[in-house]
Amino acid sequence: MKVLVGTDFHGNESAFEGFASKAEEERVEVLLICGDITHFGTLREAEGLISLLTGLRLPVLFVPGNCDPPSLLGVDIEGAKCIHGKTVSYGDVTFVGIGGSPPTPFSTPFEMTEEEITETLNKASANLPHTRWLVLVSHTPPHNTRLDKTHLGLHAGSLGVRKFIKEREPHIVFCGHIHEARGEDRIGNTILVNPGPARHGDYVTALFDEDFTKEFHSL
Repeated sequence: MKVLVGTDFHGNESAFEGFASKAEEERVEVLLICGDITHFGTLREAEGLISLLTGLRLPVLFVPGNCDPPSLLGVDIEGAKCIHGKTVSYGDVTFVGIGGSPPTPFSTPFEMTEEEITETLNKASANLPHTRWLVLVSHTPPHNTRLDKTHLGLHAGSLGVRKFIKEREPHIVFCGHIHEARGEDRIGNTILVNPGPARHGDYVTALFDEDFTKEFHSL
């Protein structure tokens, strides 16, 4: 299965349009959005931006970011599914989602305590199906990795997300949140991938087959 992964659009409509074009060009089967669909935007704005992707008639799986309205959690958009606190499978791939972020200095709209993050992930993964691949779709990267290091050198990731990775050992983690930390890392055998901010034209294509392969792109 081929997947297109984007994060941190921050309300940039042209970034969504470019993302949709790349989905067609790459002939992907699923679109993944790792949060920050809007930039402190409204629910209506988020729905409008997501609708730019649902016209492709491909599954769109997303989690809200810390800059998105928490009301996005309960929204049912035709062709798109919020997987925060949920598990969804397509073929041999199971996706588990966690949105928001741990508390920030900026009091952003959707923040959770580490305890809430852990509880949400534990509930979501309580009865995982037996598939070839387990993928965590998280807005926030795990704590103390290359992907949560800010330009000030601080590690701003989630301890709860890291705990889940250590305990459940997903094969892959897609995340965002820290724009300057585009790239990849590992925790044990788990591969961590931050595609970089889509508002700057960054995204990742990933292929789940007998092996996992990925490619970073810039629009």
